Amino acid sequence: MTPHPTLAETVAEIERLYPMSWADDGDAIGLIVGDPADDVRRILFAIDPVQVVVDQAIATRADLIVVHHPLLYRAVHAVGANTPKGKVVHDLIRHEIALYVAHTNADSPRLGVSDAIANALGLDRVRPLAPALADPLDKIVTFVPEARVQPLVDALAAAGAGAVGDYDRCAFVGSGEGTFRPGPDAHPAIGGAGRVEVVAESRVEMVLPRSRREAVIEALREAHPYEEPAFDVLELAGWESDRGHGRVGDLAEPVSLREFADTVVATLPPNAIGARVAGNLDRQVRRVALAGGAGDFLMDEARVSGADVYLTSDLRHHPASELREHPDAPALIDVSHWAAEWMWLPVIEHALTAWLTEGGYTVATEVSRLCTDPWNHRASRSDA
Repeated sequence: MTPHPTLAETVAEIERLYPMSWADDGDAIGLIVGDPADDVRRILFAIDPVQVVVDQAIATRADLIVVHHPLLYRAVHAVGANTPKGKVVHDLIRHEIALYVAHTNADSPRLGVSDAIANALGLDRVRPLAPALADPLDKIVTFVPEARVQPLVDALAAAGAGAVGDYDRCAFVGSGEGTFRPGPDAHPAIGGAGRVEVVAESRVEMVLPRSRREAVIEALREAHPYEEPAFDVLELAGWESDRGHGRVGDLAEPVSLREFADTVVATLPPNAIGARVAGNLDRQVRRVALAGGAGDFLMDEARVSGADVYLTSDLRHHPASELREHPDAPALIDVSHWAAEWMWLPVIEHALTAWLTEGGYTVATEVSRLCTDPWNHRASRSDA
């Protein structure tokens, strides 16, 4: 029998790559339709959960669609099949196709949307345009008899402590002496009631995600040989991470704005929008700021970064006009929202395929090339 992962296992891997905690508040992400116990045999990746994508999944016998844009972004009180979104839900359930959404949690990280665009354009020294703080960390410190250090470290690591980058089970261990006197009602692991004890102990320090604090403390109490283990939990200062809104990086060689705009259009998948450009077409471009999706909110960051051009989507007249009044303003390139974010689809497909291969699973994957941009024609004057 060909091994297939369950939907629950596949979702867990997606959420390892793009944790739900990285999403904006209120974002409609996660498993929208599907039974976690079902097997996954074929995955279709797309940007929009619209009917033509569902029809493609039905035709290709996909049993999971992974999309970027939410299906039910705003609250609904009904999903009748007489509405477009309702019909999508009915068709998914009728054909036993699961739907998973990774939206703003897939915008900011490495292997995310903006990162994918920057890499596709060949940018070097890529970094977040507006860095996010790293996920909050704690440090737990405890004291344990020397002979029990390694079992305790194992227990804390299993509960989520000690992960540093690509390393796990990381701990600092120092030696010293501990002293205590058990009370009359105590049941000490070492010594007896009313007697002062001096024990060779080790100080163990490990970092942990703040979200794992309760689990790690519980593991410490379970694994520690003492009836009342002493420990400290310290909240560590925050710092900028490699995750954040947008990206900024440099081209290997400067090119004109005209040439760069042509490169952008050639790099993105075909669409009716092409690119709108604001700026001197002969201007030299080396530093590029960009943001997948609607990027009005990062205009000031793009200017402060020293970028020669800011590439994004859905720019409005007034913010664009106001930015161009600054003498140090970057040029602007406005492209199809769908096309720019489509660049992420091969990235998540590659990441999931690597996990599937490592796990010995056989799952077919496909990136949808259907253009689901709502704009399908660009009219222009013949004398323009």
